[in-house]
Amino acid sequence: MIEELIALHKNSYSPYSHFPVSAIVVMTDGKSFQGVNVEDASTRAGACAERVAIFSAIAAGYKRGDFKEIHIMVSSGEIGMPCFVCRQMLLEFFDINSKIYCYSTKGEVEVHTLKELCPYPFGKEDLG
Repeated sequence: MIEELIALHKNSYSPYSHFPVSAIVVMTDGKSFQGVNVEDASTRAGACAERVAIFSAIAAGYKRGDFKEIHIMVSSGEIGMPCFVCRQMLLEFFDINSKIYCYSTKGEVEVHTLKELCPYPFGKEDLG
């Protein structure tokens, strides 16, 4: 997985931050979908790698409950975590006990459950 995530960094469109991020979601049936961050000059219309990978799976016909785990790597050499917008999207499609694998380009990995990253989730039941 590490080599695949590193190779994906070259597909990132990050001319403003110079901070490539890659992600791979793995579905319950074993299929996987890749994502990279895509930036824009306004900084508002871009998308994080995690959401790009999730959106690709949704576009291929997958639904909530079909997502098993996600693997994420930032290019800084350190272990990076998903931003809070991505954490909210993970809550939308992944089980609260799903594994979130966060890698460094040096081969280090931290594994968390979604519940650990989002101890107080916000979901449809909070909408009233």
